[in-house]
Amino acid sequence: MMIKQDSLFVSIGKNQSLHLRHIYHSDIKRESIFLLHGAVENGKIFYTKSNKGLAPFLAKQGYQCFVADLRGRGESYPAISAQSDYGQTEAIVEDIPAMLEFIKDKTGYFPKFWIAHSWGGVLLNSYLARTPEHKQFVSACAYFGTKRSLYNNHPSKLLQANLIWYTLAPILSKKKGYLDARKLKWGSDNETVKSHFQSMQWAKKLPWVDTDDGFNYSEAIKDIKLPPTLHIAGVKDKALAQPIDIKKFMEESGRGIQEIRVYGKSQGHKHDYNHIDMLTSPHAHSDQFKDVLQWFDLHRA
Repeated sequence: MMIKQDSLFVSIGKNQSLHLRHIYHSDIKRESIFLLHGAVENGKIFYTKSNKGLAPFLAKQGYQCFVADLRGRGESYPAISAQSDYGQTEAIVEDIPAMLEFIKDKTGYFPKFWIAHSWGGVLLNSYLARTPEHKQFVSACAYFGTKRSLYNNHPSKLLQANLIWYTLAPILSKKKGYLDARKLKWGSDNETVKSHFQSMQWAKKLPWVDTDDGFNYSEAIKDIKLPPTLHIAGVKDKALAQPIDIKKFMEESGRGIQEIRVYGKSQGHKHDYNHIDMLTSPHAHSDQFKDVLQWFDLHRA
């Protein structure tokens, strides 16, 4: 059995390209999965080049995994700088559709399953709110630690969100021209001033409305039946996606099948998972990764 990895690039004009990591089994070709990272991240949250992580795990089952790097992140180029003027609106209306079309052109079909970590799930649901006709191509989704607004009041949330994300980050972003989260050790990748501002607004208890064109995601999505979505929470994810935060996002994400499962030793799992190691822990293979496979099998029709 051989798991292979290829780097693919999607041109979006203005000398900019999006990177997709294609991770697949050399002999088995099942459906495609689209994987999208969150804020201050890139696609490597889902894989290592030595084939560790969720995407290689799924590839071993025969799935073709296409792991995205949003504009300026990971191996997409050019990297984020003070000249980068795009934000999450561009991710929703330009980057995501460009990558999905590229995958369709390569495989003949749109990805049948979607996976996201953290803010990536907000972007994917936002895309479906704007493009509801696309939901017919998606059989099921799995979102790891995805929330939009923060409702919990844990002390670590007050530090990571109120102090760092809402207070220090805007000051440092304005000074340098972008949020240098990697240098600050706040994440594995950087954010533009615009993407940070837009995500900061939605993380507050504010309406789900686009700051560019006023598109009202809440109104658009409330009567849409979204693909069946499994929401994964970690018992040690105290600041960024507690069950209360995830459930609020589920409530505002239209109709359809949604289920939340919490992962930790008290629930019979092998590890007490946090916001990051819910995807990077070796124990995840026998806990949430296995459940994602079962979720996709259950809803693949």
